[in-house]
Amino acid sequence: MTSKWVNQLVELGEVQVTDWRGFSLELVNGGDESVEAAAEYRGAPALRTVIAVRAAAGGEAVGRFYHALDMRTWEGSEDVRRPETLRAALADAGLDPSLYDVALADPATWDEVVAGHHAVVEEIGAFGVPTIRLDDGRGPGIFGPVISRVPSDADAVELWRHVAWLVRSDNFWELKRDRSVDPDLEGFRRRKAEREARAREAQG
Repeated sequence: MTSKWVNQLVELGEVQVTDWRGFSLELVNGGDESVEAAAEYRGAPALRTVIAVRAAAGGEAVGRFYHALDMRTWEGSEDVRRPETLRAALADAGLDPSLYDVALADPATWDEVVAGHHAVVEEIGAFGVPTIRLDDGRGPGIFGPVISRVPSDADAVELWRHVAWLVRSDNFWELKRDRSVDPDLEGFRRRKAEREARAREAQG
């Protein structure tokens, strides 16, 4: 949802995004960093494809690919692990679908995912997504904001200006509260229903 908001801000001319970088929650959660282990990770094929996209077309293209993947998985019902989903998202983003095959054929793409993940952690102490960094990736960074729905244009700009002010304040440390509204994503609703169905089955 935060990436949708960021793209909204770009369309409104409020911000420019110079790069989109990869981050692996599976590595955050203590996953084995070997390419063999990565074969079982849900996010690994997409992250490896990001490496190939960046090499072929740059950081802006990574953002296009990410958005296209979002539309097929979170807004649609496709599985992010399926090669067909990733190839189709590449095509949707105006990129060569074979970049998926290039990425998965080269074990070094996973090494680059791991290295890039650790670089973000070391540079700004990132521990989750979304993480935003200001000033072309050289300024202060922050985890969040985590939002449940895309705001109106006016609220989108207002939220950004408040967030940017907080990020630049050395005195600001942290804000957090319990989620009161579920993310407005079809994929989230579908997965929640599946979890609830499994829970009911387990109870008898």
